[in-house]
Amino acid sequence: MTTYVLVPGAWLGGFAWERVSSVLLDAGHDVRPVTLGGLGNRSDETGVSLRSHVDDIVGLIERGDLRDVVLVGHGYGGIPVGQAALIVRDRLKEVVYVDADVPADGVAFASEELAAHVAANGDLWPPIGHDDFEGQDLTHEQIHFFEDWSKPHPGATLTDAAHLDGDLATLPTTYVASLEDGAEPTADVTALLTSPHWRLVELDTGHWPMWSQPAELARILLDLA
Repeated sequence: MTTYVLVPGAWLGGFAWERVSSVLLDAGHDVRPVTLGGLGNRSDETGVSLRSHVDDIVGLIERGDLRDVVLVGHGYGGIPVGQAALIVRDRLKEVVYVDADVPADGVAFASEELAAHVAANGDLWPPIGHDDFEGQDLTHEQIHFFEDWSKPHPGATLTDAAHLDGDLATLPTTYVASLEDGAEPTADVTALLTSPHWRLVELDTGHWPMWSQPAELARILLDLA
């Protein structure tokens, strides 16, 4: 049995993984979807920082004494996942980035433009609107689900600089690229993919494959069990 720790991207809670989780559970594995501080049913929490999100992931793994973990991050979730992975590396089987951002030491997730947008909205990142989902391979029902359940994202998690306790290139890692969200990985991911410990898998879908292609994404994860 493999333990999957599933970390969602911006604005979302652990519920985002429901369709993938059900496939993994049916295959007999342990699945731990994560809702990070300030999001989902924790949206009333204040003072949430990037370190808070890293600690959410590390705490779940260490308190549960989890071993042979496949640690998965989607979108923004790759930022705290990458930092947490280096802290709990001895407990991991694989790190998986699903169309995710990868942290760089001393660098924040937010661009200057995004940081200004966050500051103008009370240190929160408002969820994107309906038109922003164009070309992302989602049904109207899935878009409405996002609009109904997403929460403003805590701003400090975006503007805090990442801190890496090691080299991400040394961790066994799968990067899942969503081709409809941009055909080429970013320069930092491309550099990491030169490591013998990293591999690239492609899905012909948009940025949210846990909704648009959950069975295909689950199969990629099951191959790591």
